[in-house]
Amino acid sequence: MVLGGVVTVLFWFIRLRIPAAFLFGLLWAMALASYRLQDSLPAELERQDVLVEGRVQDLPDNFDQGLRFVFRADAVLEPAGAKLPRQFRLSWYKKDAIVKAGERWRLRVRLKRPHGFFNAGGMDYELWMFSQGIRANGYVREDAKNQKLADASPFSPTGFRQSLFDVLSKTLAGRDMAGIVIALVMGTENAISQEQWEVLRRTGTAHLVAISGSHISLISGLVFLLVRFACSWLGVMRCPPHSIAAVAAFIAAFLYSALADFAIPTQRAMIMIFVIMAAVVIQRNVKPVPTLALALLMVSLYDPLAVLAPGFWLSYGAVALILLAIAGRLRPSGWWADLWKINWATSLGLAPLLLIFFQQVSLISPVANLIAVPTIGFILTPVCLVGALLLGIIPPVGGFVLGWAEISLEWIWWILQKLSDLPWAQWQHSAPPVWTLPFALLGAALLLAPKGIPARWLGLVMLVPALTIIPQPPAEGHFRLTLLDVGQALAVAVQTHSHTLVFDTGAKFGKNFDAGEAVIEPFLRQQGLNAIDALVVSHGDNDHIGGAESLLRHFEVRQIISSVPEMLPAPTEPCHAGQSWEWDGVSFDMLSPFGTLGNENDNSCVLRVSSPSGSALMTGDIEKGAESMLVEHYGEALKTDILIAPHHGSKTSSTQYFLAAVKPSYVFIPIGYLNRWNFPHPDVLKRYLSINALVLDSAHSGAITIEPGLLPPESYRETHGRYWNAKE
Repeated sequence: MVLGGVVTVLFWFIRLRIPAAFLFGLLWAMALASYRLQDSLPAELERQDVLVEGRVQDLPDNFDQGLRFVFRADAVLEPAGAKLPRQFRLSWYKKDAIVKAGERWRLRVRLKRPHGFFNAGGMDYELWMFSQGIRANGYVREDAKNQKLADASPFSPTGFRQSLFDVLSKTLAGRDMAGIVIALVMGTENAISQEQWEVLRRTGTAHLVAISGSHISLISGLVFLLVRFACSWLGVMRCPPHSIAAVAAFIAAFLYSALADFAIPTQRAMIMIFVIMAAVVIQRNVKPVPTLALALLMVSLYDPLAVLAPGFWLSYGAVALILLAIAGRLRPSGWWADLWKINWATSLGLAPLLLIFFQQVSLISPVANLIAVPTIGFILTPVCLVGALLLGIIPPVGGFVLGWAEISLEWIWWILQKLSDLPWAQWQHSAPPVWTLPFALLGAALLLAPKGIPARWLGLVMLVPALTIIPQPPAEGHFRLTLLDVGQALAVAVQTHSHTLVFDTGAKFGKNFDAGEAVIEPFLRQQGLNAIDALVVSHGDNDHIGGAESLLRHFEVRQIISSVPEMLPAPTEPCHAGQSWEWDGVSFDMLSPFGTLGNENDNSCVLRVSSPSGSALMTGDIEKGAESMLVEHYGEALKTDILIAPHHGSKTSSTQYFLAAVKPSYVFIPIGYLNRWNFPHPDVLKRYLSINALVLDSAHSGAITIEPGLLPPESYRETHGRYWNAKE
């Protein structure tokens, strides 16, 4: 760092300004990242009870079993002298717990370092926590010392946000669009249902329910016009009306950004508005591109880690595309034509970034936004803000205005719902290789260039690699197995040359979150897969069946096999020993169950996948009873190269005689980080090591992928982990 600083200063003095600026930015980002990394939970405090005092940082998020919130500790009472991160995320599994933003609490908590699911295509939860400055998560322990110490100050930003949220929630209670209205007013998305999010994603209108740059620019512009008109009408001459209006417009932008807790898009918009309004005050012309560049620089200086967020690139990319589409034209077109150009430009230009980040692009977005932007963005957002303001002055009138806005939203929502239901509304594709992104962005820019630019059609050619390249499937006679990281649960994907099998679907953690949608679907999309040829659900425990409904909703599933067909919503074939089939030179054999055993775990489907180059055995949650029957029926024929550890490595499974028959070279254990059962059991781990098997687990490796005979086991955490990811 010191050497880098010296080189930076040297470059600056010898007038190598661009290299100096680059090095300065790099050093600044490294310094902040180092500071964040040092603000970590000591390993010895994991799994330990800690008594802390501090403040709730933002609006709690309710879920089925309780609520979740960010907590900033300013005192550690027990153990004395313990060092904790500045803030951490807590879950309180207590349905009647009432916690408000800004309140001060004393809580007994149990923490662990950031550790999330880590799979191809899925969200990097550890990155999200790192970028938010949250360096631990955990839960509240029931304790007599847990108590609220002080209410939130109504004059603090956090307390005001909570008060506003409570008033809006009470006013709109029971209304279908309440969550959307609240999001338009203050940017919080906690009250939006999963079904509503699905419509917003499929129509490409999700940006409208977050307080974004367009919202802030709109409100700032309206305030500017109203204040300038008022100043002129009142005859205010001491200061120029446009200067007073510019100051008022910036204050409005600042306050509206505060409602959204200064999210990245609001930071960018607020800085751009500051530059523009300052130019109005000092009577200077400003150019769009330098203004955007200045906003980019200031946000990056304020928080270099903002570049890690998809919203950063989508926000700035959208503004750049809007400027490209409508700025600097010799013959201005009407506002309706400009709106269509903006929709077309952002839909096309952001498509490569959306594929990189989310593996999906809305094809109906230009039409949906043509309807939603004028109505929701230009009309209903100001109306909702006026209604929220009137709630504090004349509550009945404010309630009436918000109710009218909610009813209007219902009509618009009906249109968006119909557009979302179109089978071709959304295009899903695997994330393109990074090297294709520059070509795709340049191609999009070329297609959006003004008429007269030669060979604009070449932009289509430059888009082709990003839109067509998909991961290569295994060759004929081979299979690729991936044990997905779904915590203390099980999900395995098996790919042959032209078929896909999913064995178990992870857990369902609440009505709005399950492993099927959060992990398995993104992984399959990232692999370029849009259908599941066979879904095997080994048994009915939540950690194996929880994600099944999401997969059935989002994929064409051609065959379902399970030991609990009655628990699945689609026609399902019971699994039993003797079932077999072959795909692309790879054999699939169901080895168990033989009948109904007393233990539900022992009734799990047991599937063996074999090819000329290797084999794998997936065992669900079988215990020693089923293991004994397998050995009795198959004997040495059980020998398999890869064993997915039975029952997550519990002490009631993986018996010595079973392992002696299977003789695996590799054992993959599906477990959660610091799981409460302490799996794998130490005795079981010793048994694995005693047969000289290579043991990997999903908690420390993330997703584990192997292609027998061609590729050794690959840990996704090892190959794709970054400095913010856990390395254990």
